[in-house]
Amino acid sequence: MSTPKSDPHSLPDLPLFPLQSVLFPGAQLTLRVFETRYLDLVSRCLREQQPFGAVCLRQGSEVRGASDEAVLLESTGVLAKLEEVDAEQTGVLRVRCLGTQRFEIDEPLQQPDGLWTARAWLVDDDEALAPSEAMVPTVRALANAIGALERKGGSPFVKPYRFDDAGWVANRWCELLPISLAAKQKLMALEDPQMRLRLVDEYLRSKGVVSA
Repeated sequence: MSTPKSDPHSLPDLPLFPLQSVLFPGAQLTLRVFETRYLDLVSRCLREQQPFGAVCLRQGSEVRGASDEAVLLESTGVLAKLEEVDAEQTGVLRVRCLGTQRFEIDEPLQQPDGLWTARAWLVDDDEALAPSEAMVPTVRALANAIGALERKGGSPFVKPYRFDDAGWVANRWCELLPISLAAKQKLMALEDPQMRLRLVDEYLRSKGVVSA
């Protein structure tokens, strides 16, 4: 990557939290934190009012020493902004975050305490584009799904709901769909929100969730 060091979109030393899940912009993330490296990370982010980077594991475990398998991280992740931190018990924190902006990393490094860090470059937010007319059934299906979840006790999504935003609709569907982490990662990293929504629409139609 040839981005210059003076690039204002560069984060020179972003702390990373590897996950066996994919965080999308606008999504909630709840973590149970107990390892010292991540307790220290949460404390630092609280103190400095800074986000950390949530990045999906391509290989390996987020728990130190859980496996001898090498750890490989995806190259695109999402900044996680701390919203709430509670002490679940001594030495254990329950952390609620909000996914904000995507970033790309190059050559992550593991520090002596086990924490991963990397130079990161911010990816522009999705352009706010209205879903095309052909996507209306998929938008309506999401609204129906959210309504059903709310009737059962609550929606996992952060308000306000933005059904007029193709990227937002696509991201919320991606959170719900029973697809592989690799597929979710590719969809999250896709920079064209209209294309992301079209791919989601194709999947929903192939499963009979949405029809013309």
